[in-house]
Amino acid sequence: MDFSHKNVLVVGVGISGNAVAKVAKMQGADKVVLSDAKAEQDLKYDLTDVRATGVELVFGPQENTLLDNVDMVILSPAVPVRIPLVQEAYKREIPVVSEVQVAYELAKSPILAVTGTNGKTTTVTLLGELMKTRYPDAGVGGNIGVPLCEEALKAGEQSCVVAEISSYQMEATTNFRPHVAVVLNVTPDHVVRHGSLEVYQQMKEKMFAQQTSEDYLVLNYDNDKTRDMAKRAKGQVFFFSRLEKLEEGAFLQDGWLTIQWQGQTCRLCRADELKIKGGHNIENALAAASAAFLGGARIPKIIEVLKEFAGVEHRIEPVAVIGGVAYYNDSKATNTDSAIKALESFDGHIVLIAGGDDKMTDLTDFMTLVKERVDELILVGDASARFKENALKLGYPAEHIHEVGYSMEEAVKKAHAIAGPPQTVLLSPACASFDMYDGYEARGRDFKALVRALEN
Repeated sequence: MDFSHKNVLVVGVGISGNAVAKVAKMQGADKVVLSDAKAEQDLKYDLTDVRATGVELVFGPQENTLLDNVDMVILSPAVPVRIPLVQEAYKREIPVVSEVQVAYELAKSPILAVTGTNGKTTTVTLLGELMKTRYPDAGVGGNIGVPLCEEALKAGEQSCVVAEISSYQMEATTNFRPHVAVVLNVTPDHVVRHGSLEVYQQMKEKMFAQQTSEDYLVLNYDNDKTRDMAKRAKGQVFFFSRLEKLEEGAFLQDGWLTIQWQGQTCRLCRADELKIKGGHNIENALAAASAAFLGGARIPKIIEVLKEFAGVEHRIEPVAVIGGVAYYNDSKATNTDSAIKALESFDGHIVLIAGGDDKMTDLTDFMTLVKERVDELILVGDASARFKENALKLGYPAEHIHEVGYSMEEAVKKAHAIAGPPQTVLLSPACASFDMYDGYEARGRDFKALVRALEN
């Protein structure tokens, strides 16, 4: 991608928007404008370094005049293509691309990209560690909270880039083509953004649509929607499965994570040797090992990393053991499917803290499992009333439901007061966090601080 002598408009202040604005300027663009519909004082970002590169900042209502003399529009992931400014850019036939597309254009080494409704961050973090055994300077970025365009530049030519890709990031891509693409699962999420589950899935599939026979597509055999994607694959399909022994692919056999591919069979490690908890993390490990294997990582190194990897922050993260009760932070469970996986990781006797910014997805499966495994249900945030209503409908005892309003402190106090061995206290909200926090990270860190304060 050549920015030389271009006038570039970046829409959306944020981690990705700020980074790509700076990259465009440093790559030779004549003029870069970074625009956000919010007032500057309402944004949580320090823009000092953005200003220092010569990027012009424009805040407030985004008039169509922003597009005058613009050669390219770059979207931050939070900005949907349907907003009037972007639609006007399309009318004017101004190229509109995402930060991920820019990263792809700038990358000089292969990209290994992971998408899916749940498990992306764990899989990408693990895959990054695996690929660093082959390429010490491998870049790891994308939806994981690190700008992909910066990682692509840093990785250079003799390395690789590991990318976490969300459906948001795929909206404004054109020819994004990872050498190895991984689709972990597709379950209902982000329907408000995309309008339907069908469009959401299309965004996931767009990640591998440009692949050729020289590329690889790693798919979850156990998920109906991802298994069906093989019919539309242009790359070589490599399945992984926790439930089935496959003729080729990665799977569990007699408790061992195993890869079988083109006449080669490799036992990696036993499932009980993984430090990350739960069946879903066996799937994440199989997916990451598959992508690393196809990306050139050596089997002995894959085995070493699988045994040592301890997981990521905010995903079934051990926090403390107080009075014989273990506390876990699963703030990254921002939807019901992710929270279900967390509940399935424990053998019942759970004191669950749930709720937050409600995504209005169906709660039947989630609350059915809550009834089976949760001793006490503590509800916070906007979703409290709907969560309580659905729990009661499915026969969860009213006397075991505790509403604490918009206070994580009260939730932790309540959990501490009622939990005792052999119970486990689990924060797994099944909701976004924006009714109370800037993001799930802030929610998780608040929970951890409150729990650790109980030890003092």
